[in-house]
Amino acid sequence: MAIWLTEKSRVIVQGMTGAEGSKHTRRMLTAGTTVVGGVNPRKAGTSVDFDGVKLPVFADLAEAMAETGADATVIFVPPAHTLAAGLEAVRAGIPLAVVITEGVPVHDTASLWAHAVAAGNTTRIIGPNCPGLISPGKSNAGIIPADIAGPGKIGLVSKSGTLTYQLMHELRDLGFSTCVGIGGDPIVGTTHVDCLRAFEDDPQTEAIVMIGEIGGDAEERAADFIAEHVTKPVVGYVAGFTAPEGKTMGHAGALVSGGSGTADAKQKALEAAGVRVGRTPTETAALLREQL
Repeated sequence: MAIWLTEKSRVIVQGMTGAEGSKHTRRMLTAGTTVVGGVNPRKAGTSVDFDGVKLPVFADLAEAMAETGADATVIFVPPAHTLAAGLEAVRAGIPLAVVITEGVPVHDTASLWAHAVAAGNTTRIIGPNCPGLISPGKSNAGIIPADIAGPGKIGLVSKSGTLTYQLMHELRDLGFSTCVGIGGDPIVGTTHVDCLRAFEDDPQTEAIVMIGEIGGDAEERAADFIAEHVTKPVVGYVAGFTAPEGKTMGHAGALVSGGSGTADAKQKALEAAGVRVGRTPTETAALLREQL
C-alpha cells in the first residue's frame, strides 16, 4: 500500500517540454514512474523522446486523460501560469495534481484551492512550492531523488524539501510507504492533517515522521488531530529552533508573530499530543527508532 501514489498511477506532466519539466520527466521515468505524456498547447500533436521512450504531447489535460487514462499530473510551469494549469487539472477532474512551482502568488493558490473545493474536492492538490511525493519502489511524482531510500513502513510528511531528503536518508534502512512534501507556502493544497489521516488509514504505514517549521499554526492543528485520531507512533521535527526572534526566514510560510508560530510553541503542542520531537533531524530519526 501507499497513499495517493502507487505503481498503478499514470502520470501526465504539464510543462513536460520545458527545461525543468523535461529534466524531471526523465528522472521520473528512470525511477519507474509510469509517465504517459505531457501537456503543451503550442506543441500538441508532437512527441518527446526520453532515451527511447516516446511520450505524446497533448493540447490540454482533459484530452491527455481521455487518451492515456492518466490519473495524476505533475505541474512544471512558471508561476504566472500555474493557476491556469491548476484550474485545468481541477476542471478535468484528475484525482491528483502535484504543483512543483515555487513563487506562486498566494492569491492564486487560494483561488485554486477554492475552485477545487467548489468542484467537490475531486482533485487532491499537493503544493505549490513542494518536491512532490514518492512511494519508493512504486512511483515518483515530482523532484524527490528516487535513490535515497527504498520501500518500507514509515510515512513521512514535510513542509521542507531538503529535510524530506535528509530524513529519508537517515531512515533509509527502514524504508518508506510514501513521503509527501506538502510545501512551505502559507496556503497549500494538502496539509499535515490530510497526510496524517491517510497514513493512519494505510495498513503498510507503521509509524509517521512529521516535519514542520516556524510560522503559522499548521503543526498545532496537526497536534490536535494526532491527539484525537492517530494511534500509530509519530515523531516530529520543527525547523527553526535557532532562528533569530522576529526575523522572517526562508519559506514564505515561515513567519513568526509574538509567541505563536515559534519552534518551542510547536514542540510543546506536539509533545502534549504524545509526539516526541527531535531538536535535529538525526535526533528525530533516533527517536523514531526508539518508538519502533
